[in-house]
Amino acid sequence: MPVSLLIASNDEHFRETVRENLLNIQNSKVLSEYPEVSSTLYIRVLQDLERHPEAALVMDMSYDSEIALAALQKVKQAVPELYVVASNYQADGETVLACLRAGASDFLAQPLKRIEFRDAIQRLESAPRRVSTTTSRLGKIYTFLGAKGGVGTTTLAVNFASVLAQRKQQTVLLDFDWTGNEVCLHVGAAPQYTLMEVGENVGRMDQALFEGFVTRDPLGFFLVGPPDALEQRGYFTEPMFREFSTFLVEKYQSIVIDAGKNINDDVVLGALQASNTIFLVITQEYPAIRDAQRYLSFLMRTGFSQDQIKILINRYQKKNDPFHASIEQVQQTLNQAVYYGIPSSPVFLSAINKARPMVSDREAAAELDRMFRSFVDKATGVVREAVAKSA
Repeated sequence: MPVSLLIASNDEHFRETVRENLLNIQNSKVLSEYPEVSSTLYIRVLQDLERHPEAALVMDMSYDSEIALAALQKVKQAVPELYVVASNYQADGETVLACLRAGASDFLAQPLKRIEFRDAIQRLESAPRRVSTTTSRLGKIYTFLGAKGGVGTTTLAVNFASVLAQRKQQTVLLDFDWTGNEVCLHVGAAPQYTLMEVGENVGRMDQALFEGFVTRDPLGFFLVGPPDALEQRGYFTEPMFREFSTFLVEKYQSIVIDAGKNINDDVVLGALQASNTIFLVITQEYPAIRDAQRYLSFLMRTGFSQDQIKILINRYQKKNDPFHASIEQVQQTLNQAVYYGIPSSPVFLSAINKARPMVSDREAAAELDRMFRSFVDKATGVVREAVAKSA
């Protein structure tokens, strides 16, 4: 039976030891690693279980046992059926009993011994398979990543967030393109506060503080992005985003991220790792397809799975010509199905010039509006009848 593990530990050596031990066990793999055992651990576990409901959790309790026990209790409250193997240097009866009472299914003493680890995996394999059926109430993170500049990543992210807001979803739109910073341009906003202020206040962030200093679009979604001045790269790091994102998914239904095209940026990579869905935006032009191929290879090597990444063609055209690849050529080159195609239309450019999302004026291009909303339906899994009542 295949074994899929999530590993939570403040100690890189512990995580490495688990990985090494798994090399000797057939059909086993590590799906995700969490470098911090904290009260928000359950959020990241829930996000990964949505994609991999069969996974089990190996949890290092040794860094701070009190914090770890509280984190374990929150994980089990969120996912009662999750199989958890707790581990600690202290292996006395009281410590083991405390872990079991907090929700652990098994216990391993540290340092990990190969035979004991293998026995624990065998117990996991023989335990009744309790696939997670818990429906998460956490918000979803949708990230739009451009395979190259100029493919319309910002346009799609802005309109996606706009449709969700029109459907009365609590939505936050984040702009992580520090160079382009075009989300504000698309919605006609001039924010007073930026990601710099988020970074400065992330440790004390609550909903009142957040909504008090970020911009709210007339359609209802909240917006925050980088400073407008190019020299102000600001102090907003990947760990800050990780803490910020745990706040966002607890308080808001949908978080939409314009990641630009800089896949090597630490914050962007952190956003991709936290995302429920990644839309890799391309056009049918050959340079975009070539870059998409490189991006997919990088993401796969970094540990992403194909079901997380959706190929989204912007300015889609059915007719073949010498300058654009066909859908068949795109899919063959990328070895992945195209998820959706958004047709080219001057209405998008007109909307940008008006500094309002295309979907805010449904009469301007009814067919394009209908197609875009169908894309949002598919991406969010919303039944059309339910959409008709809320749109």
